[in-house]
Amino acid sequence: MLRSLHIENYVLIDSLDIEFPEGLVIITGQTGAGKSILLGALSLLTGAKADAGTIADGAQSCVVEGEFVVDADNSALRSLLEESEVDWNSGSLLIRRVVNATGRSRSFINDSPVQLQLLSQLSRQLVDIHSQHQSLALTKSSFQLALLDNFAGNANLRRDCQAAWSHLQEVSKDLESLRSRIRSLVAEKDYNQAQWDQLDKARLRAGELEELEAEQKILEGAGQIKENLSLVEQALDCTERLREARKLLEKTAAFIPAADLLASRLESSRLEIEDILEDVSARNASIDLSPERLEQLEDRISLLYQLMRKHDARSVEDLIVIRDRFAEALFDSSALELQEDKLVKELAAAEKSYSEVSDNLHRSRVEAAPRLAAEIQQSLRFLELDRAVFEVAVQDCERGALGADSVCFLFSSTGSSPVDLSKCASGGELSRIMLCLKEMMARYVGMPTMIFDEIDTGVSGSVADKMGRMICTMGEHMQVFAITHLPQVAAKGRAHYLVSKSEDHSGRVVSSIRLLDSESRIREIARLLSGEVITPAALANARELLG
Repeated sequence: MLRSLHIENYVLIDSLDIEFPEGLVIITGQTGAGKSILLGALSLLTGAKADAGTIADGAQSCVVEGEFVVDADNSALRSLLEESEVDWNSGSLLIRRVVNATGRSRSFINDSPVQLQLLSQLSRQLVDIHSQHQSLALTKSSFQLALLDNFAGNANLRRDCQAAWSHLQEVSKDLESLRSRIRSLVAEKDYNQAQWDQLDKARLRAGELEELEAEQKILEGAGQIKENLSLVEQALDCTERLREARKLLEKTAAFIPAADLLASRLESSRLEIEDILEDVSARNASIDLSPERLEQLEDRISLLYQLMRKHDARSVEDLIVIRDRFAEALFDSSALELQEDKLVKELAAAEKSYSEVSDNLHRSRVEAAPRLAAEIQQSLRFLELDRAVFEVAVQDCERGALGADSVCFLFSSTGSSPVDLSKCASGGELSRIMLCLKEMMARYVGMPTMIFDEIDTGVSGSVADKMGRMICTMGEHMQVFAITHLPQVAAKGRAHYLVSKSEDHSGRVVSSIRLLDSESRIREIARLLSGEVITPAALANARELLG
């Protein structure tokens, strides 16, 4: 229930602090007094869009704060808050919304800052605001479907159906994406195969091009190289003369001791020259003057460069990467076909799962539809639509997240064959039907605090009295706010609040709300009966209504 409400600098409300009791709460006031302003302020606590235009003149921000009390054992609501790291506080929720001059707002629950989305999620479990335009929503198929599901207790089935539909759509999307890829690969398969065959046939090897070009350079200068190496061999072929020179130095050492060292150095030089000569000779012998080998090298190098140009590669290593990519593409087409088989089976399972829950939802709706229709029809006849016929038709439609059903409310106020509610019901009849639905849902579903904003529009007399009695009955089991202009409704319940306008000390018009005592309530009921001039007869009638 809504225990208290604090409003500051909201439109015509400067400052307001008010507490509300359990049961039926009546709110009246002259047209334009500010009842809709009060409702607009409360809607901010349900996550409604903020608007800087609602801030009172001269103020920098406005504040709306409401204290709600819920069942301390409400595990779903508690989990929702704890997931957002909000203190549960034994089911006492202080919700505050602050709107600044730019239109931006901040939201708090039990002094913890929260996202606006959380307020919207909470509102469905805290308060149900029935505005005048909501009766028009009654004519929409989606609204009718939701009402039938609420009556049938299909919350879990709806959730399961939405999950199954979401999974089915996801698998279908994955399968179509996979098949599109397979089609693309199949279309390119011959091309990919030809490219891979050519690169595979080339027997590519990392570093090969550099080796080939080095060998090619040697072969191209082989003649000159051999000639040079032969001359070197001739120049170095002097080891015998060096050996003779060493012996002569050794003999001289008997006369000049230093000659022995020179002989040793000369021997070392001779050995090094012999080693160099041997290496030069080996290299000279290894050089092939074969034109055939040179031609082979040039052909191979030409092939590698041709492949590099074709595939826009900078090296043989890049060609190897491209070759492997073609190989992967050829492998993917086969691997994806196996993956396709797996997804086809998964899709069949998802179809089966969705069909099962959709069928269960359909059976539940078909079973609940006549019971819902019977209850609404009985309530409508209580509200003096004595010949009313009300039916709930469950029809096939294109399948979706909520199954493959659409719902159509059929109505006739004259007892004739009922037709689509949107094509035949007047405003007053829609109000009565909506009240019957709300009253029934309050009994079956345990709805939160309910606010009726002139649901009695379009009715009067004894019908208004019976609507008031129905609302009063709802107030025995829950907190109900009834904003009304009808004395028959206003006389119900025990708590009656009056919304009024007045001028403050600066001459500015402000709105306020106050709880009426018994005498003030009699005068307000009399005003609703007779208008601005309250007659003794109206006062007597008001006392009779309240009695």
